Amino acid sequence: MYEVIQIRLREGGKTQYYELGNTKPKIGDTVVVEADRGLDYGDAISDVESVPKLTGEEPVRKILRIATAADVDQIKKNREKTREAFTTCQKKIIEHGLKMKLIEAEYSFDRSKLLFYFTADGRVDFRELVKDLARIFKARIELKQIGVRDEARLLGGFGPCGKALCCATFLKDFEPVTIKMAKEQNLPLNPAKISGVCGRLMCCLGYEHKLYVELLRGLPKEGDKISAEGIAGKVVSVNALKRAVTVDCGDGKYTEIACCCPQGCKLHLRKK
Repeated sequence: MYEVIQIRLREGGKTQYYELGNTKPKIGDTVVVEADRGLDYGDAISDVESVPKLTGEEPVRKILRIATAADVDQIKKNREKTREAFTTCQKKIIEHGLKMKLIEAEYSFDRSKLLFYFTADGRVDFRELVKDLARIFKARIELKQIGVRDEARLLGGFGPCGKALCCATFLKDFEPVTIKMAKEQNLPLNPAKISGVCGRLMCCLGYEHKLYVELLRGLPKEGDKISAEGIAGKVVSVNALKRAVTVDCGDGKYTEIACCCPQGCKLHLRKK
């Protein structure tokens, strides 16, 4: 078995599992880890987990050490160098006339790799740009095109709830979010109300989706004609949390019918 924890690489890098080895980092600790070429750093964002060692698969990389004072100083210097690299790259993008928006730059811990994130409407031929940057910084250059959700994760910020963005704090991966989730939660289908700072549907719409699906099971839908408890009419609204429906009985009369049946309401609320 491996003893592993999740590490978010650098400031906005991807999250992945690393083997503890002889280290015992806690959530929030900065650590130095093995990388593709050389060393990298990141922050621990989970408790210890045990996973089986699977033969035939690439071994989990190791955490080498919890960051020392010297390591932290190196990271700070890297961030300063990164700001210089960002400015230089922006100038080179303009010189080459490339239609791309530079979002972020990151150095690996040992400065062997310099990574630039950018957005663009389509594919960009940045081969000459890479050659220029490699000549200037004497490091392996990697340019990565990202989407608007990744851009929000990198830049950070606050959501409509007033809290830091989920994607920039604890989310490991982006899960699919659909407009159907908003409909099932009876939310207003106003893009300004259900979209995040990235302009896409808010990730939090998916948090309670399974619960709403369970609560709606067996309940009639809006527009269904039903009869129940001696009342007949058309369903005009459904309240999943209360497991109740509001029925238009005609003549301007509306009645709410609640269901206490955990298996659903098919016996109680019959379609006409």
